[in-house]
Amino acid sequence: MSRIDVRTALLMTLPPLLWAGNAVVGRMTVSSVPPMMLNCLRWAMAALILLPLGWHVLLDPKAILVRWKYLLAIGLLGVGSYNSLQYLALVTTTPINVTLIAASLPVWMLALGSLMHDEHPTRRQIAGALLSIAGVTLVIARGDLGTLSHVHFVVGDLYVLIAVIIWALYSWLLARPPEAMRAPHRPDWDWAGFLLIQVLFGLMGSSVAAGAEAVITQKAVHWNIWVVMALLYVAIGPSVIAYRCWGLGVTRGSPALAAFFGNLTPVFAALISAAALHEAPQWFHAVAFALIVGGIVVSSRRH
Repeated sequence: MSRIDVRTALLMTLPPLLWAGNAVVGRMTVSSVPPMMLNCLRWAMAALILLPLGWHVLLDPKAILVRWKYLLAIGLLGVGSYNSLQYLALVTTTPINVTLIAASLPVWMLALGSLMHDEHPTRRQIAGALLSIAGVTLVIARGDLGTLSHVHFVVGDLYVLIAVIIWALYSWLLARPPEAMRAPHRPDWDWAGFLLIQVLFGLMGSSVAAGAEAVITQKAVHWNIWVVMALLYVAIGPSVIAYRCWGLGVTRGSPALAAFFGNLTPVFAALISAAALHEAPQWFHAVAFALIVGGIVVSSRRH
C-alpha cells in the first residue's frame, strides 16, 4: 500500500463527505422517488452536466468500441448497480444496518486485491481495517455497544452487502485496468470524457432497471421543489465531483487505502444528521474519527 500524502488524503476525504450527504438526501427522497428511478435520474442529470465538458470523446467511437467490455463493466458496476442497490436498500433496511455492513469495505478491498492481483494484506493493513471498523461500529452504536444487540437484518441488508462488493470490484478495475486502458495504449481522454463514458454505459443498465421498476411497482415520481434540489445535489456532488476525486485517489494511492477513507462516510453522515436536527456532536464522533484516521495511518505506513 502506498504512503499517503496531503493531496491524496484530501482527494479521498471529499468523496465520503459528499456520499454522506447522498445517504442523508437519499433517505429523505426515496419516499418521493422510487429507488431505481432515483438512480436513473441522478445519472441522467450527471451526464447532461458532463456532456459540455467531455463531449469530444464521442467523436471517436472506434476507441470506445475497442474497449467496450471494460467500459461496460465499470459503467454497470460503479454507476448502474452500486447506487441502485444502495437506494433500494434504504426502502427496507435501516441506516444503522447500511453503515454497519458498509464498514466491511476495507475487508472486501483487501480480499479482492489478494484474489485478483496477488496483493496480500499485511499485518498493518489488517490492524488498520480493525481500527476502522471499530470506529464505524462506535458511531453506529452511538457510544453504547449494547444497542448492537437490537440490530435485525432484512433483505435490504443483502443489497448493501452486494453493493459493497461491487464497489470494491469497481475500484480495483479503475486502479488495475487492462492493457488497452494503460499508457501508451489508452486514448487521450480527460477525466470528464472518461467519466461521461462510464455514466453513459451505466445508464444503459439503470434505465432498464428504472423501466422494470415502473412496470412492476407502478410507482410514480412525486415532483416538488425538494425533489429537484435533491436531484441537483446527488448529480453534482456525490456523482461528478466525488467520482472524479475517487478515481484520482485510487490511482494515486490504492483501492485498499481508499477503502479506509470510505469508512469516514458514516461519521460524516452522523454529523450531517445531527446538524440537520440541531444536535451537537457527541464524544463518540470524535473517538470514532480518531479510530478511523488511526486505521488509515497504520495501514499506509511501510515500517
